[in-house]
Amino acid sequence: MLATEPRAQCGRGAPGGAATTVRGHPAGCRLLGIRKRDVRHSRREVSWAPTLRSVSRGPFGTVSPSYWVQSRPLKTQELRDPVLSGAIATRMARFHGMEMPFAKEPRWLFGTMERYLKQIQDLPSTSLPQMNLVEMYSLKEEMNSLRKLLDATPSPVVFCHNDIQEGNILLLSEPDSDDNLMLVDFEYSSYNYRGFDIGNHFCEWVYDYTYEEWPFYKARPTDYPTREQQLRFIRHYLAEVQKGEPLSEEEQKRQEEDLLIEISRYALASHFFWGLWSILQASMSTIEFGYLEYAQSRFQSYFQQKGQLTSYPPS
Repeated sequence: MLATEPRAQCGRGAPGGAATTVRGHPAGCRLLGIRKRDVRHSRREVSWAPTLRSVSRGPFGTVSPSYWVQSRPLKTQELRDPVLSGAIATRMARFHGMEMPFAKEPRWLFGTMERYLKQIQDLPSTSLPQMNLVEMYSLKEEMNSLRKLLDATPSPVVFCHNDIQEGNILLLSEPDSDDNLMLVDFEYSSYNYRGFDIGNHFCEWVYDYTYEEWPFYKARPTDYPTREQQLRFIRHYLAEVQKGEPLSEEEQKRQEEDLLIEISRYALASHFFWGLWSILQASMSTIEFGYLEYAQSRFQSYFQQKGQLTSYPPS
């Protein structure tokens, strides 16, 4: 039996303000999934029973509400493993191919970021560090600039997970087939731009949330996937999307190059999204985590990667 906790008890910062729990389960375990907001706590809570992470109620065809499997979440460094990375690309492509009974308009990304920014701006004047970041990076103006960039960047609208990082990818101990990965935690899932889901995943190669000292994460910018690693992922992704419809060599190369540009631009949106999210969490969450440090790290990466873009839309 599933229930949702009130916002005040949630401490997750999810758009719906609720976390999934299992009533009557020993210790009242919360099925939190793993992201910046709860990584250390949720891992300690369920380390004795890793199967709990697969119980989350997700879209049809992903995880059954009553399905229990023996599994573990991936580690950050495993995202760069060629075999696992290819399997993640295939799993993501299948997720994107699902038809869901939700609104198909891609309003989630900027709608959520606008809401986050407004909530930050509405914080009491005592929240000076948060407001300093808003002013330091001119976030309102920068969001408008990002919107113009992405408006000029073609990207198919698909059903996206929006949070494919290592803690939300389960490695099954006893898979029923060759597919040994499972996605979990769908609180951010919505129809969105394909480029965001892939770019967001690539950004997560950089961040390790198992670091045991302040600020309780470790950023390794050099771990962002190289062009070759991105192309390997893209080829597995396209192979799944184009099953049974092989492309000419010329068309394959064109799609790969277009996707590289698309992903590089939407990776900026990932940094911006989670940067805003973390500023807001700094004023709300009681979890011990360097939210402001994390926000600053994401915005620094945003501007650094923005400066590296080699292809810009026309004026």
